Amino acid sequence: MNIRRHIFAITATAMLTTGAYAADIKVGVTGPYTGGSSSMGVSMRDGVRLAAQEINAAGGVNGNKILLVERDDEAKNERGVQIAQELINNEKVVATLGFINTGVALASQRFYQDAKIPVINNVATGTLITKQFPNAPENYVFRTSAADNIQAPMIAKEAVEKRGLKKVAILADSTNYGQLGREDLEKALKTYGVTPVSTEKFNIGDVDMTAQLLKAKNAGADVVLTYAIGPELAQIANGMAKLGWKKPIIGSWTLSMASFIDTAGKNGNGATMPETFIQQPATTPKRKAFVDAYLKDFKPKNGIIASPVSAAQGYDSVYILAAAIKQANSTEGPKILAALQDLKAPINGVVTTYNKPYSAANHEAITTKDVVMGVVENGRVEFLNAEDASAKKK
Repeated sequence: MNIRRHIFAITATAMLTTGAYAADIKVGVTGPYTGGSSSMGVSMRDGVRLAAQEINAAGGVNGNKILLVERDDEAKNERGVQIAQELINNEKVVATLGFINTGVALASQRFYQDAKIPVINNVATGTLITKQFPNAPENYVFRTSAADNIQAPMIAKEAVEKRGLKKVAILADSTNYGQLGREDLEKALKTYGVTPVSTEKFNIGDVDMTAQLLKAKNAGADVVLTYAIGPELAQIANGMAKLGWKKPIIGSWTLSMASFIDTAGKNGNGATMPETFIQQPATTPKRKAFVDAYLKDFKPKNGIIASPVSAAQGYDSVYILAAAIKQANSTEGPKILAALQDLKAPINGVVTTYNKPYSAANHEAITTKDVVMGVVENGRVEFLNAEDASAKKK
């Protein structure tokens, strides 16, 4: 008996030393940590890490630690599918956070849906994402980012209503993200009676946008609206500069990515986009604490988070999930789902304070009131409108 007790004591000590708690809450984190979308993926992952670290330091969730299981999906649909199956079947995660790219989300989240495991999209914005399974009795797909059907009307409003620019060119990449976003943009423009004078497409990795830009220029466009990610967006701005064609660029939130701002340089100045989170000025104590902790732990280049939106939404998603697990007092998928759809206590997030963010009919945590317009100025994103900076202090 003494020998058996001694062995058990050693085993228990070893488990505690290595941090392997029997009741760890395993949470998947999937996103592109390499490649053209990596500034979004890494920022999201680090925001998630920061929140999990804070929650664990405060005692975890119902006394259990959050254990993150991170995987690089490389922004590839097939890799996302493989990871979803691995996290569900091998790692036995209770939920997954992530998905940067709309295409990867749409290809992968059906496995979580089938397994009855909640997945929170904390960056991907395709409108279809939370509506992919309209006939399912329960929907396990949630989001903490601003869907394209929120962003597109804001882009159209800025161009047509506020600036009076009606000769619109749309440049969108060929991915699900770009093309679904383009559709939302065309719908939003239609409400103003505006039809684009030019609609152009390009592929991920394209470095010369001359042909598309010349078509837009020759069609008489007075504004360029974009749906793409940072590297290709920079090629648009730089291509316009080479042509000596100075027109406003207004597009989706990805114009705030470091891979756009750094590569476009001065050609990116003035680019305007909807944002859920702007790094500076930190407008509330909560946001300041988040930015300070992020900079201290991850030391991003020049003190600028590569994708502040991704980091903030990733951070908030962990607190939302933790609140649901705590309320459910369970890690079973259906019970977490029920809690997410009826969260009792408000959650003080970085983007906003979440008061009952979800219901059975609505899995979108972000509404139009949570989104402001940002503008690129000398290597940083600033508030386009001073009143938005004031409102975000509340």
